Amino acid sequence: MELEPWMRGTHGELDPVVRAVVHALELAEEDVSRWCRELDDAAMFATPAGLAPVAFHLRHVARSLDRLLTYAEGRTLSEAQLGELKTEMAAGDAAHVLAEFFWGVCAAKGRVKALSAGSFGEVREIGRKKLPTTVAGLLVHCADHTQRHVGQVVVTVKVVAKI
Repeated sequence: MELEPWMRGTHGELDPVVRAVVHALELAEEDVSRWCRELDDAAMFATPAGLAPVAFHLRHVARSLDRLLTYAEGRTLSEAQLGELKTEMAAGDAAHVLAEFFWGVCAAKGRVKALSAGSFGEVREIGRKKLPTTVAGLLVHCADHTQRHVGQVVVTVKVVAKI
């Protein structure tokens, strides 16, 4: 069995918090590659037992990372980002969904690496209600939220494939 990213000794040059988030995102990429690369359109959009489709989770990961990191960078969401919230359950094709996921996670890793450890304690506000958090809080949520949804992807794929 291959070691998970956090066990490989990679990214030693990064701040430990940034490194942990990057490792979580790398693990997400590896899990999605393992479980989703062969999914056809029907499997990607299946809703077994009322579960959200794999496509929803993959889109949601990519798009939520973009939103969370926008907040971490001290910016507000664009109209395009807000509009994308409404299309996470939309129909489409498996290849496009996978491409969006991998592109989104790759972009997120670059944005995470660009954040300064000195900014981790800075206060940020999220959403229309301007809920309080910090840059570090957003980074930790990027990791845990991504892992939660990728776990749901794996379970859904197993149900769809009857593994």
